[in-house]
Amino acid sequence: MGSHQDSTPESPDSPDPLPVPATAAGRAGLDALLARPGRAVIALDFDGTLAPIVPDPDLARAHPGAVPVLAALAPHVASVAIVTGRPAGTAVRHGGLADVPGLDRLVVLGHYGAERWDAATGTVTAPPPHPGVEAARADLPGLLAGAGAGEGTRIEEKGYALAVHTRRAADPQGAFEALRGPLAELARRHGLLVEPGRMVLELRPPGMDKGVALRDHVRATGAGSVLYAGDDLGDLPAFAAVGALRAEGVPGLLVASASAEVTALTERADLTVDGPSGVVGLLRALTARLSR
Repeated sequence: MGSHQDSTPESPDSPDPLPVPATAAGRAGLDALLARPGRAVIALDFDGTLAPIVPDPDLARAHPGAVPVLAALAPHVASVAIVTGRPAGTAVRHGGLADVPGLDRLVVLGHYGAERWDAATGTVTAPPPHPGVEAARADLPGLLAGAGAGEGTRIEEKGYALAVHTRRAADPQGAFEALRGPLAELARRHGLLVEPGRMVLELRPPGMDKGVALRDHVRATGAGSVLYAGDDLGDLPAFAAVGALRAEGVPGLLVASASAEVTALTERADLTVDGPSGVVGLLRALTARLSR
């Protein structure tokens, strides 16, 4: 799948022509969004989609064009939602999303939907922490040492989840593969799941995924169409949720923020763009079309 090289008709000097999805389902999703934007949900992953991937996730920041274009787009649609595995508050800080004019109805669904931050109130709602995460937190340093993970492997504390990053290891892929088995066993002992990603293995409670979060949000808003953009394996449940919504009569558009590290999304997407800069370009094109 992917996108056609052609674009829908634009003025010759348009800087961001709106691309045509490569699938009939994707074209139907885009058509529905353009026809009735006030009933559309625009949902996006954060890392790798709105923010470039960096070696230290604490230094990840939204693409400089992301917040301005979201603020311009949001008044035209029913809802803009960021669906992320990060804590909601972290995504808000790293994205610069608080107190932005035009984004007063923005929702950030953090920890795969376990947390919710509403721009209108600036508050986060969240469930109690899962006891298995605390137990895994205590065991994790010894496990990494015993597995020979090596210097550069680091633990990211996510509150309701834990992530082990290997991107800064001497052999990132080797460390990633060496840790898959031990982390899977650790997760099993404590009633958790392991979610692999782009040089990261995340331990999190079951029942938390982006598909559940997205579907619940679309239903709550009564949306008539949905666009979802993501870049990593954790976004596949959201892609599946869009497929299920389509079967129920809610048109959807699946967008892959492409990377050389993960191809599973581009194989399923209706439209493929070049990383966060491509996502920003697509959102600009949508905004320009809806502003006519």
